[in-house]
Amino acid sequence: MTTSARRRDSSTPSRRDSVINVRLARQTRDLIDSAAAAAGKSRSEFIIESARKSAMDVLMDQRFFTLDPKQFEEFQAALDRPPAPNRKLKALLATKAPWER
Repeated sequence: MTTSARRRDSSTPSRRDSVINVRLARQTRDLIDSAAAAAGKSRSEFIIESARKSAMDVLMDQRFFTLDPKQFEEFQAALDRPPAPNRKLKALLATKAPWER
């Protein structure tokens, strides 16, 4: 496999080509270092793993939710129910989409 083909292969881990510089209190750095050592990781590995997990949690909290069967029925009914006409909705529907302008 050529080098350029290897770069496009999705099974190959992405290159680390971005840098984030962070200034933090020494006490916070020491806490992170202690936690990283306890986990058997470098400071960078620990920070990247922690930040990635936190980012995924935040995004999942905004996109995924669970409902019991009764709540799900109510949710579906609300989605199926057309919104009541109002001034803002009429204005929105009268506006051309950006790709139609």
